[in-house]
Amino acid sequence: MTTQAATVEEIGWADFHKVLIVAGTITRVEAFPEARNPAWKVWADFGPYGERKTSAQIVALYTPESLVGRQIVGVINFPEKQIGPFRSQFLLTGFHTEQGVVITTIERPVPNGARLA
Repeated sequence: MTTQAATVEEIGWADFHKVLIVAGTITRVEAFPEARNPAWKVWADFGPYGERKTSAQIVALYTPESLVGRQIVGVINFPEKQIGPFRSQFLLTGFHTEQGVVITTIERPVPNGARLA
């Protein structure tokens, strides 16, 4: 059996360091009926970076009740993005699967705003 390695463009440490990937705690989740694809409106506390909101297409695997209080990993220095009537302020990271997107969570508590090392 042969496997093919995916082509990957290498980046330098300086490129990686530009992306602000930090821990946050989900504080609120609301329905987003105006979204083209099923999504939640998600707010997260990023400590010294403040509370930010995003639209996340994670309804297949998560209810609002299962999300509030979870520590997640977000990218907070992308430009804001208008999604219908909602302004997204961070990227909630996760992995696409056949069942839906699995969000990136933190194994044990860290301070909100802690940067990915």
